[in-house]
Amino acid sequence: MLDSLLQIVAPHHCYGCDNVGTLLCDNCKYDITQEPFSGCIACLKPSKTGVCSECHTPYRDAWSVGERSEVLESLIDGFKFERVKEVYKTLAELLDSVIPELGTDVVVVPIPTVASHMRVRGYDHARLVAKQLAKRRGWQLSPLLGRKTTTKQRGTSGKVRLAQAREAFSCRATLDSTKHYLLVDDVFTTGATMYYGAKVLRAQGAKNVSIAVIARQPFDDHRKI
Repeated sequence: MLDSLLQIVAPHHCYGCDNVGTLLCDNCKYDITQEPFSGCIACLKPSKTGVCSECHTPYRDAWSVGERSEVLESLIDGFKFERVKEVYKTLAELLDSVIPELGTDVVVVPIPTVASHMRVRGYDHARLVAKQLAKRRGWQLSPLLGRKTTTKQRGTSGKVRLAQAREAFSCRATLDSTKHYLLVDDVFTTGATMYYGAKVLRAQGAKNVSIAVIARQPFDDHRKI
């Protein structure tokens, strides 16, 4: 209701073409989704599943809408750094468009956001996207991962990020080995977050783990993440 009222006072503008009425119009949405990211999400080698045979990851498949650039970058930045909360619906829709049919026995697991970031934004950005994605597909949302640390990644080296991610997550539940667990986050950079998040799920009994992110951003790209 509040968003509907705000739309009357200050209507949304498309992040792609600036047309009034929506955060991302159909034409701009098509421009983003017509050529989704393909290849291994970790090393960029050819792969039909998002993970090549040479990258030994604890997740089996990986999906990403695209590289973090242009309109996709603006959407993510608006959502994470400018408090445009409604962007989560658009990002979930984009993510939905690149994930194949996986059946109904899927558990969507958001990567937990650091508490200080949530206080600044006023919301858990990854959980909002994950919840909307689960709703669109009729999947179960389950925030199985918890944060053990409060470290921040921005401005740190790849080595430090790896060490931080190794100690970042916990999962107290015993997981169902017959279910498909889908880890969801916004940006894939070094891959440490997804690697260790998936590893924790596997350690608790998950056999089938996949990941889905809005965008892939090379680690040597020093934009805000």
